[in-house]
Amino acid sequence: MHDMTSGKPYKLIFYFTIPLFIGNLFQQFYNIADTLIVGRALGENALAAVGSTGSINFLIIGFAQGLTAGLTIITAQRFGARDPKGVRRSFATCISISAIVAVLLTLLSVIFVRDILQWMQTPADIIDQAEEFITIIFWGIPFSIAFNLLSNVLRALGDSRTPLFFLVIAVIVNIVLDLILIPYFHMGVAGAGIATVTAQIVASLLCAFYIYKKINILHFRRKDFGLNKEEWTTHLRVGLPMGFQSSIIAIGSIALQTALNSLGTQVVAANTAAARIDQFATQPMASFGITMATFTAQNLGARKFSRIMEGVKQCLIMSCSFSVVAGAAIIIFANQLVMMFLKEPDPQILSLSRIYFIINGSLYILLAVLFIIRYTLQGLGKSFVPTMAGIAELLMRTGAAVFLARSFGYPGAASANPLAWLGSLLVLIPSYVLAVKTLRTLKDGDAIPNKF
Repeated sequence: MHDMTSGKPYKLIFYFTIPLFIGNLFQQFYNIADTLIVGRALGENALAAVGSTGSINFLIIGFAQGLTAGLTIITAQRFGARDPKGVRRSFATCISISAIVAVLLTLLSVIFVRDILQWMQTPADIIDQAEEFITIIFWGIPFSIAFNLLSNVLRALGDSRTPLFFLVIAVIVNIVLDLILIPYFHMGVAGAGIATVTAQIVASLLCAFYIYKKINILHFRRKDFGLNKEEWTTHLRVGLPMGFQSSIIAIGSIALQTALNSLGTQVVAANTAAARIDQFATQPMASFGITMATFTAQNLGARKFSRIMEGVKQCLIMSCSFSVVAGAAIIIFANQLVMMFLKEPDPQILSLSRIYFIINGSLYILLAVLFIIRYTLQGLGKSFVPTMAGIAELLMRTGAAVFLARSFGYPGAASANPLAWLGSLLVLIPSYVLAVKTLRTLKDGDAIPNKF
């Protein structure tokens, strides 16, 4: 556990972000390992099949990730306020809500997966493999939710290192199983799915065991559970909007994937490889943002309002600086990065991927600012505006898919992400400015206002 309410903000933010970034990086290995091994061992069609399911996975798993992150913001606020009983009640409420969501998401996603793939116009030559892979992933939803909840609650208490260790172990399990199940047991894309779910099971069990053995403040009692209306309302008011925000953004990604599917298998394969690399490049910016949610929530609970503003400024400098370096790197080394995914990549795939990197990498600074502002607002308990920002992302990304992709082909589709970032910022910035004005009127130790 780590208290973020005292000490130099930039040091706390930086050292909290490093293990969080490495953890997020390893989490990406779940998909990257599948993509690399599937692409090199099974070929272009299998790569496209796995890649075509990314947006559906984001829709379902993204909701769970957003929900658990939102629920544990309440835990962080109570930890910052030095309220151990409140922390235990919060953790118990998070578990109850997450369990119900896990059952519902698993059933709905498995039942309707084929219909969604057909609606997305998944190419006929890859749809069966895509369904086989993503169905296995969906059966693992309860374990994905469990690990996300447990790792998020540890981060709420200021511990970003322990989830990293468990992720490293899980990624090793994932890669080893990929290398065994795909080439030696000839399980195809199903092997990749089984490897990923097994890794999630390992990570969630390790996290649960660690909390049971080491984190006394999270040792809830039977009385901490129950349908306490006030507790559930408090948590759902923050958790549901964050979950819906992720799903809203994912719907835009599905619209974009549908447009990509209509452009052919080569485009899908090129976008899959480029998007995987993009996920790696943007992880530090996402990690800085997640750090700000914990930093803001703890200091809000401690009523140290001036520290929040100081932390935001310092975090913006660090994240924006990185965004410029990362954007330049993926543009310069575009071809070399894509060639990791295919033994003999088609020149057309390399060309298409480079277009993606130029358009997205040159505008990473928008994403860096977006992450900091969004998560700071969420740490303050503002859930409505980030959800509206998610709707703005949906509209911009869908607009690019429907209009720009039709008019300009792949370059139009590749513009979807930067346009979505811009749309989200246009919604978030006015709310952030108002929140800053409110914070500046408060003195440390004042009562926390109901609304910012």
